[in-house]
Amino acid sequence: MYQVGLFATGRGQGSRDILQSIHEAIESGRLEAEIAFVFSNREPGEFAATDGFFQLVDDLGYPLVTRSFRKFRANLGDDPDWRVKYDREVMKHLAPYEPDLCLLAGYLLIFSEEMCDRYQTINLHPAAPGGPVGMWQKVIWELIETGADVSGNIMIEVIPEVDKGPLVSYCTFPIRGGEFDRDWEAVAGRSIEELKDGPGEDFPLFQRIRKAGVVRERPLVVETVRALAKGRVRLGDGVGQPAQGLDLTAKIEASLRTTSAT
Repeated sequence: MYQVGLFATGRGQGSRDILQSIHEAIESGRLEAEIAFVFSNREPGEFAATDGFFQLVDDLGYPLVTRSFRKFRANLGDDPDWRVKYDREVMKHLAPYEPDLCLLAGYLLIFSEEMCDRYQTINLHPAAPGGPVGMWQKVIWELIETGADVSGNIMIEVIPEVDKGPLVSYCTFPIRGGEFDRDWEAVAGRSIEELKDGPGEDFPLFQRIRKAGVVRERPLVVETVRALAKGRVRLGDGVGQPAQGLDLTAKIEASLRTTSAT
């Protein structure tokens, strides 16, 4: 059975959503895979939000492995190689597992080169292919500032250079037309600085773009893992993988229509 490992700090809803979506796809038979482990760089008792995530992992019955990076780094003092040494420690803890694929689900650390070599890993980025880089807030503000017509989500292979890995899959969606047009009208004549200093992230256009992206994240993750499990795409050597990535837009939109109809 295809084995999937999840790396998650577990502080936010995104980590829970990805874990839950993979679990539901497995339980329904849509995804022929198993969750081999869930790893967190926090430990029980460090943060209440993360403890809630740990409880979810336990409730779903998956192996949970934890190693506090804060405690590890504190013990090393000012060692500049703390991240590499931490990843080596993590790999020791995960030695009993042999995942076919690893997935970053809100993991707030950068993989070292050794970790990238050890695990074939994918990560979600909330932008269309060739779109803005950085955190999702930065992406949305750049879309507004440039007057973009389209946004999307991509899954990329994790390499030592952050957000520079090969494109694995993606979906896109329009941010013009319908209710979007009304929100774009409210932007006319206002600078991005004015919007940030005024309504900020509560601005309707900002929220609408964010919502459109979030509802597509879970199905994109599931469909990407399905494609990898079935061998439709492969990581590393790129065999069977379109150079431009696998376009899953049609599948994602069909999934959303099915969900809204139920």
